[in-house]
Amino acid sequence: MPHSTPATAPAPTPAPTPAPPRGLFRIGEASARHPYRVLAMWLLAVVAAAVANVLAGGTFNDDIDLSGTQSHTGAELLTASDPAAGGSGGKVVFHVESGSLQADAPQIQAAVSELGTLPHVLSASDPFSATAPTVSPDGRTAYTTVQFDVRPKTLGEDYVSDLDDAVAEVRDAGVQVEYGGALDELTRPGEGHAGEVVGLIVALIVLLVGFGSLFGAVLPLVTAIVSTVLGLSILGLVAAVVTLGTASPTLALMVGLGVGIDYALFLATRYRQLLLDGEDPVRAAGRAVATKGHAVLVAAGTVAVALLGLYASGISFIGGLGFAAVFTVATAAAGAVTLVPAAFGVLGRRIDRWSVRKPVAEASEPHGMWHRYAAAVVRRPWPAFVAGMLVLAVLTVPMFSMRLGHIDNGADPSSFTDKRAYDLISEGFGPGANGPLTVVVDVTGAITPPQQLAQTLQADLTGTADVARVSPIRPSQDGKLLIGTVIPTTSPQDEATSDLYDTLLNTTLPTALADTGAKGYLTGTTASQFDFQEVLVDRLPIIIGVVVLTAFLLILASFRSLLLAIKAAVLNLLSIAAAYGVLVAVFQWGWGSSLFGLEQTVPIEAYVPMMMFAIVFGLSMDYEVFLLSAVHEHYAKTGDDTASVREGLATTGRVITSAALIMISVFLAFTTSHVVVIKMLAVGLAVSVLIDAGIVRMLLVPAAMALFGRRTWWMPRWMDRVLPKISAEGHDVPSEAPTNPAPAPAAAVTSGGAN
Repeated sequence: MPHSTPATAPAPTPAPTPAPPRGLFRIGEASARHPYRVLAMWLLAVVAAAVANVLAGGTFNDDIDLSGTQSHTGAELLTASDPAAGGSGGKVVFHVESGSLQADAPQIQAAVSELGTLPHVLSASDPFSATAPTVSPDGRTAYTTVQFDVRPKTLGEDYVSDLDDAVAEVRDAGVQVEYGGALDELTRPGEGHAGEVVGLIVALIVLLVGFGSLFGAVLPLVTAIVSTVLGLSILGLVAAVVTLGTASPTLALMVGLGVGIDYALFLATRYRQLLLDGEDPVRAAGRAVATKGHAVLVAAGTVAVALLGLYASGISFIGGLGFAAVFTVATAAAGAVTLVPAAFGVLGRRIDRWSVRKPVAEASEPHGMWHRYAAAVVRRPWPAFVAGMLVLAVLTVPMFSMRLGHIDNGADPSSFTDKRAYDLISEGFGPGANGPLTVVVDVTGAITPPQQLAQTLQADLTGTADVARVSPIRPSQDGKLLIGTVIPTTSPQDEATSDLYDTLLNTTLPTALADTGAKGYLTGTTASQFDFQEVLVDRLPIIIGVVVLTAFLLILASFRSLLLAIKAAVLNLLSIAAAYGVLVAVFQWGWGSSLFGLEQTVPIEAYVPMMMFAIVFGLSMDYEVFLLSAVHEHYAKTGDDTASVREGLATTGRVITSAALIMISVFLAFTTSHVVVIKMLAVGLAVSVLIDAGIVRMLLVPAAMALFGRRTWWMPRWMDRVLPKISAEGHDVPSEAPTNPAPAPAAAVTSGGAN
């Protein structure tokens, strides 16, 4: 057999079962014994946190600190020299279908003056300025750039009414007015919750099919929702003192619902099996928490460590997104060991009432579907392993064409005002006008006269390939800088614009300013995005290293197996690479993108691969710990490596696939979001879970363990002594079931596993 052990390899002795820890057992038993007290405490906590969030909660802003980058230095110089040119820039676009805007110039100029008087506005440019006009060649489109001293997002939705009042007379004159640039933070419509509701309905259907009873299906959903609401309310309070990105609550909701349902499902599965075995409901709740509750805490801790590992990027914005999701993961874990057993206490044996099909518990029949599947994988591990690897290899191919970038407003739905503003500017001024690059030259130490520098710079910038036009290079008010604007020929998210940025920064500016003593910078929103992208690319290997090392050490310390730890690290890398490939095919190549409401192809948002890697790693450890715990539990009892893999897969296959389908449905629900980055994260995470649970955990892991044979549990002695001992599955408390337990009701759980 491929998994047989050479004669020289001694058979390991099953590890003795240590004395069971009583802490988690007591928590679970007490929660089930006094369920209404626990439920009342949770209700009080949720209401108090929600009210506090409404009264004192903060706002979420995409405040990205790029200190040390050249775009940040250029922005600081520009703000210090000319405050009106700094800050966040929004655009107000004016357009007529026929004729010329010149006839409406008085009303437009009056509107611009009114915009300049609004709170937090530093300046509003005159579209009809003699020195720097922003009117299209056909005269039908014009725009004013409005500079704010704060990010527009912080101004609140009511600020849009102030903008509307300022341009009301222009609109009354029949001129189309749209808001773009940084004003997209204010004008995008709020996210609805229809998608999340659909996702939860799908999750309920999966639970009904998997569990077979209404109570058993509803319990994981309700407890996950309650714990997630608590986590989001706490997150809102934290946002009052910590700056967190606008995607933070959505990401926290997505992850919190997914893990919350999974954790409750894992506990409910063990609880129902214990009822089947004749255990008293209260004690069964305690034993479920003592075993699967322990695995939940280990898994939740792993997810949290992976998310917090994003701070290794050195970018607080990225670390903050991971930090935000930790709150709902923590409340999901807390709910699993207290709220879920309290629900067990309320339901007791009635958890399988109102059945829609024959309920299924944790154990599997010798001839059930999952037992037959597990036996087939273990019996022929090489074909299973090769097939799984081939699938991963095919899915990974598109990853090698991945192009990181920033998704601009052009990818928004045409119903959004920022999308209409983007299109009007593209049609009137060219697509590059939506992503101008600001040139800032510090001439305080220059030995060449500024006027000569300006002429040379103007000529060199204009002569650079893929430059549509260059504004006149002018001195700042204090004379310390030369300032100009470069308009690319392509849109901000086009690869050619990224190449132009590199050319200007590394070739054009150094050549034009050589031996002059002046220093040149490219700044503005587009330049900052390119610098942000470069920083992320440089630091992605650090995140990967931290995450992979964490996975390696967790498996090593939990299951005392060097081969399992190496296998986990390698398969995690292969799994995420395959998910990246699918992401590229959908969003960058456009395969099936219309299914997710996309009107055009887009690059992969620069921070999405980093976020996916950390989140997917944490989520994959849920299934890894659950599967390996079951295998290790059988092995500790029998010492039979082959049978342990078979039984471990047979008993967990249904639960893992059901949990994965639930998490996939929750993630896909977020593809209804208006924000393309949220769609991308949702699709990426859903595909990652599908690959991880369907191919890696259900095929590659058991096949690899069957191939390893008894080597699976080998570990160098020196390593065993050095590493801390972590019990991933916890230790069960011996049953104290009565000699003649009360018979289960007709709809109670059975040991059937066949379909």
